[in-house]
Amino acid sequence: MPPTTPGPRTPAHDRTDSTRFPAAVDVALHEAGWHPGRWDIKQAEHWADTLRAHTSPAGHRHTVFPAAVEAWAEFGGLHIAGPGPGRHIAPTPFAVDPLHGLHLARTLGDLGRALETDVAPLGREELTTHDGATYGQATLAIDAEGRVYSLDHTGDWYLGPDIDSALGVLVLGSRPVRLGVAGHTGD
Repeated sequence: MPPTTPGPRTPAHDRTDSTRFPAAVDVALHEAGWHPGRWDIKQAEHWADTLRAHTSPAGHRHTVFPAAVEAWAEFGGLHIAGPGPGRHIAPTPFAVDPLHGLHLARTLGDLGRALETDVAPLGREELTTHDGATYGQATLAIDAEGRVYSLDHTGDWYLGPDIDSALGVLVLGSRPVRLGVAGHTGD
């Protein structure tokens, strides 16, 4: 099992300039409570411990690794909404909270086997009803390399090679890439 302690903070974690994210993404993140240098490792380790301790009734367990812990430490607890109609699709508000995927150890394990990597929960895309109730629409996941995915009733989607790119896809309403069988032209 790989270590779950994040590696050293990279310069990207501490950037205070405005070039890390596109302007609309930066605004959405700041409105959600993010700021450069945000780092709640105590909360991230709590989530890691909770996920590690959970076993499904069929015996499936979560994997926890540095890329997930780092994403949780920087963006965990945020509820983020896109600024408008979106580039290709309507942006869906989402929350970064890995416990939304607590009961999906088998699903994430299956995706990890298909991708030949470990996969951990990251959060969820959400729908809010007219009375303010919030429901999960898709599960957000991150792999050991830091790549981000969305899993919903229509399939599994690749959101980007890292958390920054994935945040851009989600906030800006960019079209994600559907995962599929090699050689299949699909959608």
